[in-house]
Amino acid sequence: MKNLIEISKIVTKKKVKKIEIFDDHSLKHKNSKFNEFYEALMANKFKNDRDASSFLYGCSPTDDKYRQLKSRFRKRLLNTLFFLDVNLPSTSTYDRAYFSCNKDWTLVKILLSNNARHTAAALARQILTIALKFKFADVIVNCARILRKYSSEEGDEKLYEQYDQYSKQFQNVLDAEIRSEELYQRVIMNYYKPPSKNFNLKERIDTYCDALVGLSEIYDSPIVIYNMYLVWTFRYEMLNDYKAMLEVCNKAEQYIKDNPTYYRGEMQATFQLKKMSAYLHLQDYSNGKTNAEICLKSFPAGSEPWFDFMEYYLLLTLHTGNYINAIAIFTNAVNHSKFKKIDNEIKEKWKIYDVYINYIIESQAEYFPILATQKKKTFRLSRFLNDPILYPKEQRIFTVLMVIAQILFFLEKKSYNAVTERVDRLKSYANRQLKKEEYFRAIQFIRLLQQLVKAEFDYKKLSNVDKYYERLKDQPFFYRGLISELEVIPYDKLWDMIIKKIQNIKK
Repeated sequence: MKNLIEISKIVTKKKVKKIEIFDDHSLKHKNSKFNEFYEALMANKFKNDRDASSFLYGCSPTDDKYRQLKSRFRKRLLNTLFFLDVNLPSTSTYDRAYFSCNKDWTLVKILLSNNARHTAAALARQILTIALKFKFADVIVNCARILRKYSSEEGDEKLYEQYDQYSKQFQNVLDAEIRSEELYQRVIMNYYKPPSKNFNLKERIDTYCDALVGLSEIYDSPIVIYNMYLVWTFRYEMLNDYKAMLEVCNKAEQYIKDNPTYYRGEMQATFQLKKMSAYLHLQDYSNGKTNAEICLKSFPAGSEPWFDFMEYYLLLTLHTGNYINAIAIFTNAVNHSKFKKIDNEIKEKWKIYDVYINYIIESQAEYFPILATQKKKTFRLSRFLNDPILYPKEQRIFTVLMVIAQILFFLEKKSYNAVTERVDRLKSYANRQLKKEEYFRAIQFIRLLQQLVKAEFDYKKLSNVDKYYERLKDQPFFYRGLISELEVIPYDKLWDMIIKKIQNIKK
């Protein structure tokens, strides 16, 4: 009862008249500017403050009424964070426990700042019990310090020594976790750089891997162990050793299976996606398909990991010539109700996949008659071929991929003048706008297309193509989710398809 009395006194003195949050009840008031702002944000209607202020008030972003609304809106959003529903089926027990511990830890600090030390200690003991079960080292250290202080004030030497032991033991664990995070972050910081700029990382990552193994052998911490497996996965990926990469992912999945208490959905999704990436680069459709059928059950359909996984699965089918399955995967993804809400850049990638799938239907039906039954009525070829196609400079590879797709369709139509015009445009891109290190494979493919134009689309007249083709082979396809690395169909395979088509035309 004394705890309730302590809390009641604080609330009586300092309670607010109204707690402003976004909940189902408040969102029913459709005429509210707050709700109008919220709904528009969720519908991706704004790119900046100018868009928002114009939409809401027809004014500039510096107008007082917009600035006041934005400030109060932000505060209401932040307040809502304290009342998030973490009991969703997709949320792991580990994540729920960590959220609850940190939320309650905030209450401990509020209680202490208002001199409710008995209630703060009681709540800290509850948090500590949960934190010890899940090995939340940071939470354990925080609670142990509070309880150690409380025990000293209460003169309880036995409890003081117990909390002191927890504090010292898990401070060492926390230091190891922080070190493991540092090593992981050093890898991530350089991971997405072009391979040619990653020599230093390739030299250092062995040291990082050994250090993480050492930490995992000393400290039984899920954070240390997850970071160890992640860094080893990145190491083998950068070495293009995808079989070893699969072995690490399998060990990580086994650890997750053997330690259900520490299960984290996003970690499992990461390793499953890395496995799919390995199968993609190994061109192993059979095992990749088996893996996909198992893993897709792990993600809620329409979630961000689900769309990521579907993309890699789609690329695997396209790269290995399993076109009927590719069409099924594509249809399943874009017809999902949540597809409209995904990031615009991801949507653009799926638009590109749509174009290439329609090209495959158009060009490969003679080899795979079943494709002829898959023609999409919604795809307007004439509209696409007349599209000037121009993406923002940060998405210029989308422009390249779409212009290449136009070239492919024009080759089908034997519209060689149109092909020449598009190749000239790509040549300009290759010479002026595509960085050699970042877009090496795209540039080599463009050079091959230039040779095709020079040969007047006659296979027998082709010359000077071997060096560009060998460059593609020497630096194989490598995709980590970066749009600069995207190849709907690997350029070397796409060139083989073009040559086959040209040979058949000239017969």
